[in-house]
Amino acid sequence: MLAKNSRLLTIFIIVFVDLLGFSLILPLLPYYAEVYGATPLVVGLLVASYAAAQLIGAPVLGRLSDRYGRRPVLLLSVGGTWVGFLLLAFAAPLGNFLASLIAPQFANAWIIGALFLSRVLDGLTGGNITVAQAYIADVTDEKNRARGLGLVGAAFGLGFIVGPAFGGFLSRWGYYVPALAAALISFLNLIAIFFFLPESLTQEVRQASLLRKRPPFTLKALVQALNRPLVGPLLHVRFFYGMAFAMFQTIFSLYCQAIGLSSQTTGYLLAYVGLLSVIVQGGLIGILTRRFRENWLIISGLWLMAASLFTWAFTSKLWQLIVVMIPIALSGGVLNTVLQSAISKSVSQEEVGGILGIASSLESATRVIAPSVGSFLLQALGIWAPGVFSALLMAWAVTFAYRRIVLPAKRQRVLSET
Repeated sequence: MLAKNSRLLTIFIIVFVDLLGFSLILPLLPYYAEVYGATPLVVGLLVASYAAAQLIGAPVLGRLSDRYGRRPVLLLSVGGTWVGFLLLAFAAPLGNFLASLIAPQFANAWIIGALFLSRVLDGLTGGNITVAQAYIADVTDEKNRARGLGLVGAAFGLGFIVGPAFGGFLSRWGYYVPALAAALISFLNLIAIFFFLPESLTQEVRQASLLRKRPPFTLKALVQALNRPLVGPLLHVRFFYGMAFAMFQTIFSLYCQAIGLSSQTTGYLLAYVGLLSVIVQGGLIGILTRRFRENWLIISGLWLMAASLFTWAFTSKLWQLIVVMIPIALSGGVLNTVLQSAISKSVSQEEVGGILGIASSLESATRVIAPSVGSFLLQALGIWAPGVFSALLMAWAVTFAYRRIVLPAKRQRVLSET
């Protein structure tokens, strides 16, 4: 028990430090790119490039971790993040050097190209969270799985509370400084994994995964996973919940701007959401999963998310927003954790990394699609439209989850009792 708790604490610290580095530079990335003449469209593509690359990279890394172990893939992933942040920090001198060799008049274009390269590399190797979740699935039993995965969510939220404020403070000395700090943090993470994190996957499980001879990741593998009877419905729900929640996240700043809130107030609100997420996933989720079945929590979380997003659509005052963000954070924290837990339990141990990678890939796809759809709805119809659209997605997800997850589980329990 002590060894297991020690490994869970190590994973918590690794995920927290990883997200701290990521959130240091995320809010500053648009400002960094605009210094070198990037248009709003280019900035949008730069932000989306990370999610698009992760859409490909996460399932590959997850499947490789099934075959070769969690520890080496975590080292590869965090190493790629470190190099990506170094490229981000030194984009200007690198871009200027390349421009001096080829086309000096296009120096800014070369610098922006270096920024894109840094984000794509980080995205392709950015399966840290997926592999960390697979590691937790290895060292926890089914009863404690959701509580263990909640630690990842808590580390995620804590990183997003501390990171943006620290990054904003460092940016007064230049936008490359937070990127350097993020690179240093990633390097320390690399050292921590190398010295303090033992392998969690047994040789027998790795051998079984190798014998399956599954390709690292293909579109066919994604379609097959979506059509599987147990994990397929969970992946569908993960995608539609992810789409609705990503729309809330990605257009939140635009929404706050539209109702007259300052950037400082918006930053405080995001930190508030991070704090709520830490409370839910770090403590409350363990209590809930001990008292209620996961299927019940999924349905209840979807209902609460649908109602909360619908209410958010017609919220225009700060105090109302503070109130409505409580059920949004509660349902989001529950769904994030319980869906991942249920997905990891629906496949054999030698498939856990790969299937969690596919779930992460679907989530990355939502972060590519949601900003475009959400901003279009807000601009074309008004500030209420993204919330209503997201609530309708959640209402449909409720009916789908009841038909494809809850009812089959009920039938299975009846058959096992008779």
